[in-house]
Amino acid sequence: MADSCCGKTIEVRALEARQKRVLVTVLAINAATFLMMVTAAILARSSSLLSGGLDNLGDALTYGLSLAVVGASVPAKARVAVFKGLLILGAAIAVGGQIAWRLMHPAVPLFETMGVAALLNLAANAVCLWLLSPYRHGDVNMASVWECSRNDVWEGVAVLAAAAGVWLFGSGWPDLVVAGALLLLFLRSALRVLASARRELVAARG
Repeated sequence: MADSCCGKTIEVRALEARQKRVLVTVLAINAATFLMMVTAAILARSSSLLSGGLDNLGDALTYGLSLAVVGASVPAKARVAVFKGLLILGAAIAVGGQIAWRLMHPAVPLFETMGVAALLNLAANAVCLWLLSPYRHGDVNMASVWECSRNDVWEGVAVLAAAAGVWLFGSGWPDLVVAGALLLLFLRSALRVLASARRELVAARG
């Protein structure tokens, strides 16, 4: 029995160590991608790029929080998941504000800058999702991290589509349409993460 318990403890610690390594890696990727996306958004005058950049910043903060609670209790992880959900909600509000500003100040984004940035962003997001996929059915902490990363891949595809639309139509409306779609995606994800965290908290109290 003692040997069995010891073996389980070693397995748990090994799992936690792997989770920490993955979180450190995806945190670094998202921090670098955030800087690239925001710079490109300013140069290209793109709402969808800025939306993606804000999402990357939120994810970097999310991964940092997730790293801090690896190995913590279920209630602690659930409380951090609530904060993650609020971060995603904050990103949605920021995107909404950016869309409103662009509607009042119309401009045609530079599709070349958008396209290059979107491709780099999609590649980075795909790597993060691949790294996190083994943990997507794990505890609420890692599951919520995977949720954020999956959103990032859809966001990368959407921003690339926006760049193609700007090039094809010579207009800024595809950029705003994609930014609006990302706004809905962020809202849906925030509600999903918050609901999952609430269930974990209720179960822990019971």
